[in-house]
Amino acid sequence: MVVRERRELAELLRTLTPDQWEAESLCAGWRIRDVVAHLLYEATPPMTYLRETLRVGGSPDRLNALYVRRGTAMTIDELLIAYESTPTRGFALRTAPRIALADTMIHHQDIRRPLGLARVIPAPHLLTVLRHPDPFLRTGRLTRGLRLTATDVDWDHGDGPQIHGPGEAIMMAVAGRAAALADLSGAGVAIIRQRLRRR
Repeated sequence: MVVRERRELAELLRTLTPDQWEAESLCAGWRIRDVVAHLLYEATPPMTYLRETLRVGGSPDRLNALYVRRGTAMTIDELLIAYESTPTRGFALRTAPRIALADTMIHHQDIRRPLGLARVIPAPHLLTVLRHPDPFLRTGRLTRGLRLTATDVDWDHGDGPQIHGPGEAIMMAVAGRAAALADLSGAGVAIIRQRLRRR
């Protein structure tokens, strides 16, 4: 699933114009090219990645900033070629494939949504991420006391005020993307919106 997602994202990136590469993504403060630069962590040799993690004191935010800064010195072609080397590589793919899948899928949508480039996510991929969200996102802080129900795949979670809508929108909302709330309905939407504002 991870390899398929990465290859599909690479195919999308090949079609983007220079202006689209410079457009804002759903990741606050990141252009689309910055999202791609972040995803190059999987192209980094494991020992290099470990050294860089230690250099930034283990901070995910500082590590992300390092990759984004590095990406600003790369051309679009260089970013694309580097990303195209990642589908079957990386420490996360080998050791934590569910986290790798969630990271790829969420960032894929971070790129597609602001560009208006919708896609149909394979149901097994979507269900895997809904059932096993990226633990680094701490989604429980947003979803506690709420019931989430996908309307296009067989998945629901929790108890409390309802949130329902497409599984992709739920995935993006619990990953902290407020833009996805427009595609959801139910009494719980206002609650999760308020929680996102506090963050």
